Amino acid sequence: MRKVGRITRGSAVGDAPGDRIERRAAAPKSTWDTVLVWFMRLTALAWLAKSVFSFATILDVVPGHRPFALEPFGRQAALIYFAVIDANAAIGLWLTSAWGGVVWLLAVTSMLTLAVLTPQLLQTPLALVLAESSIVVIYFVFSWLAAQEAR
Repeated sequence: MRKVGRITRGSAVGDAPGDRIERRAAAPKSTWDTVLVWFMRLTALAWLAKSVFSFATILDVVPGHRPFALEPFGRQAALIYFAVIDANAAIGLWLTSAWGGVVWLLAVTSMLTLAVLTPQLLQTPLALVLAESSIVVIYFVFSWLAAQEAR
C-alpha cells in the first residue's frame, strides 16, 4: 500500500479500503436458492390473486356473491384482513425478503386457524386448506435445502 496525503489506497484486491468504488463479485447462487426464489415468486402470484379476489368481494364485483354490506361483521372483518395481508405477503414474497415470508406465514396461519376454529365465518374448502398447508411444507423444505447447500 502507498500513502498519498492522508488517504491510504489499496493496491490489490482484498487490501484495506481504497478510493475505488466497486462491488465484489457476488457469491454464486446455489441451485436450491434459485428454486426457492422461483417458488416464492410463484407463491406471490397466487397470493396476489387471492388478495384481488378478496378486494373484488369487498367491492361487490364477484357475480353470485352476497353483497358485502349484508355480510356479518365478523366475515367483513376477515375479508378485509385477508385482502390486505395477502397483498402484503405477495409483495414481500415477490421481493424474496425475510419479512415477506413472515407476513405470508402469518396470513396462512390465520387462514388455517379460522378454517379450523370458525368454519362458519369463512367457508374454506378442504382442498384450499390442504393446498396452502402443503405449500408451507414445500417452502420449509426448499428453505432447508438452500441452507444446507450454502454450508
